[in-house]
Amino acid sequence: MTWLALGLALFLGIHMTRAIAPNWRDAQLARLGERGWKGLYTLVSLIGFGLILWGFSQARLEPVTLWAPIRGMNHAAAALMLVAMVLLSSAYMPRNHIKAKLQHPMTLSVKVWAFAHLIANNTLADAMLFGSFLVWSILVFRAARRRPAPAIAAPTAGGTAATVAVGFALWAFFAFWAHAAWLGIAPLGR
Repeated sequence: MTWLALGLALFLGIHMTRAIAPNWRDAQLARLGERGWKGLYTLVSLIGFGLILWGFSQARLEPVTLWAPIRGMNHAAAALMLVAMVLLSSAYMPRNHIKAKLQHPMTLSVKVWAFAHLIANNTLADAMLFGSFLVWSILVFRAARRRPAPAIAAPTAGGTAATVAVGFALWAFFAFWAHAAWLGIAPLGR
């Protein structure tokens, strides 16, 4: 659990600098320059992500169960993941109403993803991983909403329809293949 905790601290910590330490972030940006800051940010993020992967995989070898599985939560999580994937696609697809309305759909996607996984899983490692991302997304979303709204292109019905279609495709890809292939867990198979 130590490696998981360290990885979460590094990865989420560097990703929170704009929200919780904007003056420090700006000072580092001025001191290191844009390329230097991005390099440091990337390095810390990659180390943190690697430690998260390593720590979580090690924790799965000897899981600490916190509660008995709750019947039907994997299906509730699958439905929430559909929402998360549509939000994720809206962060990157141009000219969609979802991004225009919500302004920060990527952060909302992480929030829904983390919550969905919290309700479907029952180990200490799951609670650490998904709970940390849930708290992070709440704090970052609150901070982002305080900043001026980003300028985006005018949304269109076609852009929104394409966004939803890509979100559905991402969801199907993960629900029916990638989650099991990459993680060894079939989310709809239990």
